Amino acid sequence: MEDPASNRLDASPQPVSALEERLRRLEDVAAIRALDAAYCRLLDDGDRPAVVALFPGDGVFDGLSRVEGHHDLPAFFGGLPDAGMSVLWHHVSNHEIQATGDSATVRSLLWQPCVVDGVPHVAARQYADELTCAGEGWRYRVKQVRFSGWVPLAERWDRHRFALESARSAAVPRRTPA
Repeated sequence: MEDPASNRLDASPQPVSALEERLRRLEDVAAIRALDAAYCRLLDDGDRPAVVALFPGDGVFDGLSRVEGHHDLPAFFGGLPDAGMSVLWHHVSNHEIQATGDSATVRSLLWQPCVVDGVPHVAARQYADELTCAGEGWRYRVKQVRFSGWVPLAERWDRHRFALESARSAAVPRRTPA
């Protein structure tokens, strides 16, 4: 299967025209969106080794825990079912992508219905990602998630309501009125 995150113009020793640079940026943005879509699908499908492959060897996931590198990422992602998270549906939107050369930052929002210990929940969160592009294409150097809330569907949902303690530890800071 072709890796959608690796589609980009090859660097050329010749000067790059403004049109070629714009095309490269558009291709990079499309590849980064494809990387995010693959991350969600692979995580929801339970393909943990493929999720880990979306990070470089020293990549970091910073959310429910902070884990770094291909030596720790497999245990973290593989342990999600053991933590009671049997079903996940990641819905990512509102991508703000800034790509320059071989690095990029992405801010996006996530709405995640899920099942934790047999109970339907909903989580809302924000991603702030740092990406790098190398021979294998775009990868997450840092995938950071901060939660706005994570509660059972039967409870009232609102900002800063958490039934999952590890989500509370990665909460979006409360805003105080000006």
